[in-house]
Amino acid sequence: MSTEIINLEKTIKSFYIIKYIFSFLSENKKLSLIFYNKQYQNKLEINIEYYKETSGKYKIAEKNGKGKEYDLNTYKLIFVGEYKNKKREGKGKEYYENGQLKFEGGYLNGRRWKGKGYNINGDFHLEIENGIVKEYFNKNKIKFEGGYLNGKIWNGKGYNLEGKEEFEIKNGKGYIKEFDYYGQLIYEGDYFNGDRNGKGKEYYNKNKLKFEGEYLNGKIWNGKGYNFEGNEEFEIKNGKGYIKVFNFFGNLTFEGDYIDGDRNGKGKEFNREYTLIYEGEYLNGQRNGKGKEYNKFGELIYEGEYLKGKRNGKGKEFDSEVILIFEGEYLKGERTGQGKNYDINGKLIYEGEYLNGERNGKGKEYDIDGNLIYEGEYLMEERNGKGKEYNNEGNLIYEGEYLEGKKNGKGKEYYNKDKLKFEGEYFEGIMWNGKKYSYEGKEEFEIKNGKGYIKEYNNDGNIIYEGEYLNGDRNGNGKEYNNDGNLIYEGEYLNGERNGNGKEYDINGKLIYEGEYFNGERNGNGKEYNNDGNLIFEGEYFNGERNGNGKEYDINGKLIYEGEYLKGKRWIGKGKEYCKNDELIFEGEYLNGKRWIGKGKEYDDKSNLIFEGEYLDGKKWNGKLKEYNIFGKLIFEGEILKGQKNGKGKEYDNNGNTIFEGEYLNGEKFKGKIKEYQFEKLIFEGEYSNGKKNGYGKEFYSSNGKIYFEGEYLDGVKKNGKEYDLNGNLIFEGEYLNWKKI
Repeated sequence: MSTEIINLEKTIKSFYIIKYIFSFLSENKKLSLIFYNKQYQNKLEINIEYYKETSGKYKIAEKNGKGKEYDLNTYKLIFVGEYKNKKREGKGKEYYENGQLKFEGGYLNGRRWKGKGYNINGDFHLEIENGIVKEYFNKNKIKFEGGYLNGKIWNGKGYNLEGKEEFEIKNGKGYIKEFDYYGQLIYEGDYFNGDRNGKGKEYYNKNKLKFEGEYLNGKIWNGKGYNFEGNEEFEIKNGKGYIKVFNFFGNLTFEGDYIDGDRNGKGKEFNREYTLIYEGEYLNGQRNGKGKEYNKFGELIYEGEYLKGKRNGKGKEFDSEVILIFEGEYLKGERTGQGKNYDINGKLIYEGEYLNGERNGKGKEYDIDGNLIYEGEYLMEERNGKGKEYNNEGNLIYEGEYLEGKKNGKGKEYYNKDKLKFEGEYFEGIMWNGKKYSYEGKEEFEIKNGKGYIKEYNNDGNIIYEGEYLNGDRNGNGKEYNNDGNLIYEGEYLNGERNGNGKEYDINGKLIYEGEYFNGERNGNGKEYNNDGNLIFEGEYFNGERNGNGKEYDINGKLIYEGEYLKGKRWIGKGKEYCKNDELIFEGEYLNGKRWIGKGKEYDDKSNLIFEGEYLDGKKWNGKLKEYNIFGKLIFEGEILKGQKNGKGKEYDNNGNTIFEGEYLNGEKFKGKIKEYQFEKLIFEGEYSNGKKNGYGKEFYSSNGKIYFEGEYLDGVKKNGKEYDLNGNLIFEGEYLNWKKI
């Protein structure tokens, strides 16, 4: 078969991508595309029958030597090995569509002759020796031994899982029993000409009858079908009827019209969860005509035309929210021809030509607002060939050549209003050879082989960079400006990014950082300044954030912290904090930005000391503490141990009155003097121990403040003492038992 090379694209950089277009002159051959990459010698994206390789390694015309075969519908690799006289001869391997090894061994005159075979799950189930086949159940138990013809049992014997002979076939004829890989009977009946022909029965799991009747060339022709419960579901006469198909476990997988022993007409398909996955038309057992496809959740994902089981013709695709994402033409299941692509909000983002599911040919791109941003040629989803770019205002900003999505080759850039900005050659998206012009049309500089001193402008003609240019990128010293022309950086560059020493400025031109950069970010030693030009930080940076050792200053230049940083915060490690009087207020370790372990002091906003002591796990742990309520009133002062009040301390009410003075144990009042108030009136004062009133104490009337009781308490209960009336007259003196006078 002769071939004609229609197009050979030039070699680009070190990838050496070559595009061949072959036109096959024989009948029923269509123009197709092959992409070949020398870097990956045997990689092919598209199968075109016997013409698999273009490297010269194989004699394609005679098909002798090593070669590959691909499925004509899916383009998946199905065989790799040796050929002789256009037939498989010698060593080779077969593959399933999912890439799983199917068979490995030797071939003779196009047939398997010696080797081993595997099921789609990778389990060994077949071995061939000198053309004689042995099939196996699970655990390598013999299932069949004999010969095949055209992939069908022709001569041999079959066995059940226990090793007992079940049938013998001679010259493609006999009575056969078919078992699955695990030994379950799935069919028994007449066998003729290498297929089910005559009377037979099919079974579900556990030998439940699925169909009983007559077969013709492997297809149901006359008989009745049953569900898993044994109820009759359909009847076929002369290969015609309305059929229901169930899987091995009794789940419905198809129902619809059945003509000439196959699915013909309208029907529905279901997955194993009985979710509808297709409804539409069939021809010769395959989806043909109009139909709808659904995902495993029953959501519509496609509606349109089919041919031979694949999307073919006009159709529409939808996402999981049933939002239209594509409408156009399909060929063999892939987007091929004219089409439109939409984003998740239903906005058109591309319209143009497709090939094998990808943007190939001429097309247009749009932004989310519907503005045209590119029109031109595509190859394998990327901009390749000639094209034009536009900004969101519809102004042309570039026209020229592209390769792999980047500007490559001759091109022109424009400011707004079609004013020429650059004209020359590009390499991988960067200016390589050519001249740059100002907004007024004056020549600014010339680039030769990616080298020169350049000025870059935005589309409004404002300068955004000026400096040294090497290897098609910013390299050396340079300056950056924002879109308003304000200087925002000056310093060193490497490969287009800030690298080395540099300075950053705010929009008002004030210095905000000076120091080291790497890969476009602050990395290394540097200094930060506030809007008044005062130093606020000096230390180490990593990936644009404070990381490592550093010092922090307040707006007056006073040191407030020195220590370690992580991700821009006083995060982890040792550090010191200072108050505005330069007094050290904390020294220790930080974790997750908090004081964690060490000695420190805390002050309130009036510089009053509120804690002095040790921290542990981010908590005040040991030392002297002062606590205030939300109104700033002192409510406790005293000692803490292991994060709790322990030792001497005082408590105050909201009016500043001392309500307890003494010792604490494990956060509770333990021993000391206590005062109790009611409506700001003193009602008790006395001794306290073991968390209760113990010892001498006094109680007062809240109405006039005069003494009501004085005496001794034990475990919070009056023991002995004196009682007085409202006028101060003694009315009782003696002992108490359970609050009662005795």
